[in-house]
Amino acid sequence: MSVLNRQLVTVVPYPEKVLQFGTGVLLRGLPDYFIEKANRAGIFGGRILVVKSTDTGGTDKFDRQDNLYTLHIKGVEKGADVQEALLISAISRVVSAAGDWATVLNGAKSPELEIVISNTTEVGIALDEQDDPFASPPASFPGKLTAILYERFRAFSGAEDKGMVILPTELIDKNGEALQRIVIALAERHQMGSDFIGWVRTSNHFCNTLVDRIVPGSLGEAERKQAESRLGYQDELAIMAEPFCLWAIESSHVRVSEALSFARIDKRVVITRDIQTFKELKLRLLNGSHTFACGLAMLAGFGTVREAMVNPVFLTYVKQLMNREIVPTLVAEGISEEAASEFAEHVVDRFSNPYLHHQWLSIGTNYTLKMHVRNMATLKRYARQFDKIPHYMALGFAGYLQFMETAQADQLPTDWAADLQWFAGFLTMVKQYLDQLRTQNALEVIDLLNEKEAV
Repeated sequence: MSVLNRQLVTVVPYPEKVLQFGTGVLLRGLPDYFIEKANRAGIFGGRILVVKSTDTGGTDKFDRQDNLYTLHIKGVEKGADVQEALLISAISRVVSAAGDWATVLNGAKSPELEIVISNTTEVGIALDEQDDPFASPPASFPGKLTAILYERFRAFSGAEDKGMVILPTELIDKNGEALQRIVIALAERHQMGSDFIGWVRTSNHFCNTLVDRIVPGSLGEAERKQAESRLGYQDELAIMAEPFCLWAIESSHVRVSEALSFARIDKRVVITRDIQTFKELKLRLLNGSHTFACGLAMLAGFGTVREAMVNPVFLTYVKQLMNREIVPTLVAEGISEEAASEFAEHVVDRFSNPYLHHQWLSIGTNYTLKMHVRNMATLKRYARQFDKIPHYMALGFAGYLQFMETAQADQLPTDWAADLQWFAGFLTMVKQYLDQLRTQNALEVIDLLNEKEAV
């Protein structure tokens, strides 16, 4: 069986419009996927020059396969099983920053280049005070980006229309704004000139973004062999992703919309003036429900999220938690009920994915911090809006405390008592559920709640 290569497929030689920092599965499973779809529809007409930023590993696998790979989309969508395979040909070449920095800088001078995408793992979006943009290569991603922008600025004499649309996908708040601040700080520190700094500020668009797709990575051995037998080629770079995906990009500038023409191929690429709505939906419904449910799931003996979701009692708990208690708090914050409910349906599909093996124990890492960050605002909103206790949240909170073994016989931990004293009756209800969880199986307690709330 042949290794995947260009002789097996037809690849349109589009110009390189995108400079991508990172070869990781998130980038290959999300932005590269959207660009591939747009190219196939004749909309974007551009390929990706990928920069391997880390020193570990090489580009051999990409070289052997002519930068081609297969994206296997597997999961649940609207309750139905989904299994698709899409050949991705959007990457034109992969260059090592450490081994061939001159080639990267030369690519920056291409007039067709318009977009920078990143998902870096070496330093990320942080200021390295020892970094030198004139090094070969600079140590950090912001240093590398500063050098590339400077090279482009000089090549085109600071032309306004040769600025870039820059899309960091690193999961930090306001990632685009943070990256721009660091680039400007490096430029100032290394005296790269006021004209260059002004060009960075006004001609380049550093967009805040939010990405959301679970891309576990390589297929298991059995799945890989089955896929290769079905497709007729070997693929060392094949990866799997869930059906759900979202790429929210914050901008209202016409230049951004024009450059990101691939967004027209899929409504799941959203260019909007404010991405806060999408951040809230993800944090409160996806992450928040994970955190409320985690302790109960582990107390009930479930190892993975999928195992819990095939249990009808636990499935009802998760649905009721989101739709009856979390969604109303989002609607009161200005998010439409339709959008919140639709996202909740996606969450149920994602939790139910039989091809993912998401461990509850991993979700429970840094459990107390996650409970604070993901759910405290939801509890405060509920307390402000409704004159009643959210029983599903209270039970989830009790499950967290019981699993963490932080609850004493007759009182809650002092720190949580102080944090939640403003929510009259909530702590009392949590203590009642704690008493039940100490003497009954968690599923029995959940089932009693489901029956009570169904009346």
